[in-house]
Amino acid sequence: MRVLVFALTVALAVPEFAAGKTYVYKYEGRILGGLPQEGLGMAGIKVSCKALIRAEAQNTYLLKLADPKIYEYAGICPKDQFTPASKLTAALNAQLATPIRFEYANGAVGKVFAPARVSATVLNLHRGILNILQLNLKNTQNVYEMQETGAHGVCKTHYIISEDAKTRQIAVTKSKDLTNCYKRVVKDVGLAYAEKCAECQQRLQSLTGTATYSYRLKPGDAGAQVSEATAEELHQFSLFNTMTGAAQMRANQTLTLVEVQGTPIAPASGDYAARGSLKYEFGAETLQTPIQLLKITNAQAQTAEVLQHLAANNVDMVHEDAPLKYLQLVQLLRAATFENIEAIWNQHKTKPLHRRWILDAAPLVGTPAALRFIKEKFQADEFSTSEFTRALLLGLHLATADPEAIQQAASLAFSPKTRAMPALREVMMLGYGSMVAKYCAEVPTCSADHLKPVHDNAAEAIAKGEISEISLALKVLGNAGHPASLKPIMKLLPGFGSAAAAMPTRVHVDAILALRNIAKKEPKLVQPVALQLFMDKNLHPEARMVACIVLFETKPSAALMSTIAGAIEKEPSKEVASFAYSYIKSLTRSTAPDLMNVAAAANVAVRILTPIMTGAAGTAFIINDAATIVPRAVVAKARAYLAGAAADVVEIGVRTEGLQEALRGTPAADENADRFAKIKHTLKALMNWKAIPASEPLGSVYIKAFGQEIAFANIDKTYIDNAIEQAAKPRARELLKEAVKALQTGIAFQYAKPVLVAEVRRILPTTVGVPIELGVYSAAVAAAAVNAKAAITPPFPENPETSILDQLRKTDFQVQAEARTSVTMQNFAVIGVNTALIQAAVMARGKFHAVAPVKVAARADFARRSFKVEILPAANPDHVAAASFETVAVARNIEDQPAERVASLAPAAPSDAQTWIPASIQKSLCGADPYFHIKGCIDVSSRNAGFKGYNPLYYIVGQHSARISVGRGDTAAFERLEIEAHIGPQAAQKLVKQINSAETGTQEESIILLKLRKYLEAGLKNSNSSASSSSRSSNSSASSSMSASSSQSSSSTRSSQVTRRNVYHPPAAKLLGDSIAPAFAIIARAVRGDRKQGYQLAAYLDKPNSRAQFVLSSTANDEKWNLCADGVLPSRHKASARVGWGSECQDSSATIKAETGLHESNPAVRFELDWDKAPRLVTLKVQNHKYHVRAENKANSIGIIIALPTKRSADVIVKAPRVKNSFFLKLYIM
Repeated sequence: MRVLVFALTVALAVPEFAAGKTYVYKYEGRILGGLPQEGLGMAGIKVSCKALIRAEAQNTYLLKLADPKIYEYAGICPKDQFTPASKLTAALNAQLATPIRFEYANGAVGKVFAPARVSATVLNLHRGILNILQLNLKNTQNVYEMQETGAHGVCKTHYIISEDAKTRQIAVTKSKDLTNCYKRVVKDVGLAYAEKCAECQQRLQSLTGTATYSYRLKPGDAGAQVSEATAEELHQFSLFNTMTGAAQMRANQTLTLVEVQGTPIAPASGDYAARGSLKYEFGAETLQTPIQLLKITNAQAQTAEVLQHLAANNVDMVHEDAPLKYLQLVQLLRAATFENIEAIWNQHKTKPLHRRWILDAAPLVGTPAALRFIKEKFQADEFSTSEFTRALLLGLHLATADPEAIQQAASLAFSPKTRAMPALREVMMLGYGSMVAKYCAEVPTCSADHLKPVHDNAAEAIAKGEISEISLALKVLGNAGHPASLKPIMKLLPGFGSAAAAMPTRVHVDAILALRNIAKKEPKLVQPVALQLFMDKNLHPEARMVACIVLFETKPSAALMSTIAGAIEKEPSKEVASFAYSYIKSLTRSTAPDLMNVAAAANVAVRILTPIMTGAAGTAFIINDAATIVPRAVVAKARAYLAGAAADVVEIGVRTEGLQEALRGTPAADENADRFAKIKHTLKALMNWKAIPASEPLGSVYIKAFGQEIAFANIDKTYIDNAIEQAAKPRARELLKEAVKALQTGIAFQYAKPVLVAEVRRILPTTVGVPIELGVYSAAVAAAAVNAKAAITPPFPENPETSILDQLRKTDFQVQAEARTSVTMQNFAVIGVNTALIQAAVMARGKFHAVAPVKVAARADFARRSFKVEILPAANPDHVAAASFETVAVARNIEDQPAERVASLAPAAPSDAQTWIPASIQKSLCGADPYFHIKGCIDVSSRNAGFKGYNPLYYIVGQHSARISVGRGDTAAFERLEIEAHIGPQAAQKLVKQINSAETGTQEESIILLKLRKYLEAGLKNSNSSASSSSRSSNSSASSSMSASSSQSSSSTRSSQVTRRNVYHPPAAKLLGDSIAPAFAIIARAVRGDRKQGYQLAAYLDKPNSRAQFVLSSTANDEKWNLCADGVLPSRHKASARVGWGSECQDSSATIKAETGLHESNPAVRFELDWDKAPRLVTLKVQNHKYHVRAENKANSIGIIIALPTKRSADVIVKAPRVKNSFFLKLYIM
């Protein structure tokens, strides 16, 4: 009975507004954002008014806002108060006071109607009130779940209904998980190519949203009155896994019934147009960045003003606020029409500085007007090829994708002018496919007709057998990733289409790779196709390995993974089995959230395969060939995750399919040859590249960004011939001649380059009716100013008989240059309210500015092979580098921009605050170089909120800055830094100080060593083998030989080994400078008013004895410290080098030896490092892991042997000092 009474009560509690009555509610909605801890800075807005609701007809009602007021907030919460935005309220009062019409039946809001003069921003505020009235009550249940339409989309909603027995009122509570919505209202910018990752969101919870509503309903005869309603919505974004580490936006609403009147509401004059439903309507949010609020009244004039500022203030040195101005230019161009952009271009296209800024900004605008501008100016030949290529490469990928933009991209890609430029056409076609992919990501039901030109082009190319056109079409379809392209792609897959039989392997591979993006959208469609290709043992191994990659893109289940493992066990192709196992093994180690289930399935497969093979793989795929040593393909990629999305940020691939075929007919493909022989034969074949047929490409390379192929190149014999021909053309020599002449006259060069590093935005609606945005922006501008002038003796003749290079070899070339390079970078991270009318956000902004002035005088006497460079003091700015970071709360509105409110998130720390990092730091550290007398200072300032609690974010918020300054000291000034290089006979004369050694042995000993060396060299020439060294094997006490040749090995006594070591490594004090002149000398000196000081490096070459030596010493006569590096090559299989330093290079020394040969009959290389006395700063620590017991190793020696027992594995044996163990490691190369 009680249940029946409750059901009847609820049935009568359906919200209704009686005809002939006006219901007056008091309404307040507010949003505050910041960190959750009280006492920190926050930003927000508040809207208050009276909401009047009156029935106009059956199920049709009017809503009018009376006495509306808008407030803004930026301050310390809860100490500071909201401030009225009076000017903004007055400007919007007419729109706010205009009644709107809405449908309402059984507690559900239907369509919304409003006059055209009511903007989307104001209408969304009305939707915020109507969203509270959305109540779907069931009279048979008091606890239930349903999918409910609201401002955020169709979201899962949980209802709880109860009755207050005393007041007879109905209490309703409903809650929504805003991350679990169907057709969620959200707009992303900069994430068009990202994949949605539900597992990432569930695991990381970096961005969450919830909403809770509470109602008090008073039942009546015809329905119920909503007497009171409250709503609370919370959005959190967290970078750290801490209890209170999330930045949040909290929205609150209250709606309280004040009275019921009989006064009617008059509708507004004019027509009421349908304006959608309760769902939030996006307006101009994407045109307004949250980092600055622009009031655009005349886009063309304002753009010209900003353009002039950028061109005038970034010439000699980049302006500190140039990145922000550059973002402002982009924002203004986004609001401009095509006619505005064209007028700006016509006004400034003849001004080089202004022209460059326009061309750097236009591709980032991303509007159809900007894309049309790029297209039409290219067709009118107003862009150079390089200008158009740069603009198009960015423009197609950053443009807002819609049918109009797709049509423009298609007409551009298939125009006759584009077809005449093959390389440019490829970029356009790839961008066209990417634009379709972006549009279909926004509109999942997008038509396949957008790709009809590509489908038709592919069919025509197949009919004509045009391989290059087929490959290009496949790449375009791969970028688009539309499921409708599966059918035309399958025509080129072996076993699926009749046309595939006539196609080469590289077309099969392109067709399989074109399935990757389709596999991410429709894995069930692609999975059986990829599996069949992988299982087909008649296919080329490369095609099967690529099919394996596509198969794992579909995220196979554990059952399918077990099937794959079973097939690998019986796989006859070692290359395919090794690659597949390596890929599966890499998946088992994956910690990526979106691959959790795949990793678990891969573990099942690995347990099946572990008894038969081992291997490893990472983020790179290497597809090897059984016949040659050169891989058939190498693919490397990097993946990133952000805010519940995942993306392959960059992928680079290289294929050598044509080169493989060319090598098959040479000794390089001899399967019986060892690895060294294959390398030798391969290098010989590559040197003879002119004999390779020109019909097939030798290889190809491609690059992808965010899963989209943006460029590729096919390299063939013709391509190489053309490159060599271009390099050898007279034009290249003419350019060099013109450059030399320009230097003689003097050049002044200024260049500035802006870069938009990142623009990633997520815009979400709130229950209040205003949007919140989570955004990251990063922009940089680099500038360089160069002035240079050269003097050439003798001067060049006007019409030289010889080439310009021959003329340069006979001249004394002097040049003086001064350059100033500077860079500024600004970064912004924002969370808060962003509309075209008002902004209230919490913002972290960082800035970096650096200046590097350089003044150089250089001289090159080519005839005497003498070169000198002088680095001279340059005018320094106040600070050569400065960095700052601050977190602030900002509130501003379009009608009163001078009244912008900015408050730091970190308040002043109380006097008794205790924290492990001081809440405020002011430090200045200075130092001076004792010789150069250059003074440097670093000033550090920091203020944080660490006193609020132990949270990493509290130490980040606040203001932090650092500045570095460099200047001259107070005493003798630094004049210049000299660097000289002399080659040949002149080198000995230019040495500042001669270095001679004191002989450590007698003349008789030197003669004996020389004779012994000659004797041993003669023996090496007459023998097929050389001396061996012994080492213990990994699990045996027997000796194994390390031969110096690949044939036989012979042993020698320890005395002969010692003698030979002395021959290969002459006595430490013996310097080649005693007997031969240096091959070249380098002298570096610092010059100041009272003295010079520096170092000299002399190089000696003893060709008869295959020996080279380098000696570094101070130019000061009283300085005895030297560094000597000595290298000798006693045979083809041995090499050694010795480094000594200290007084006459005698204090400490180290020797490294390397030799090739055999280890247990396997090709190997051995390295040994010996030292007699290590510097104090060097400490060696070895952990005693007992892998293989052996005699204790030498105290001052480390030995490494790397052997290749098979083509796919390597053994590494390490001998450490003072340890009775050898360390053994086995590596497998897949």
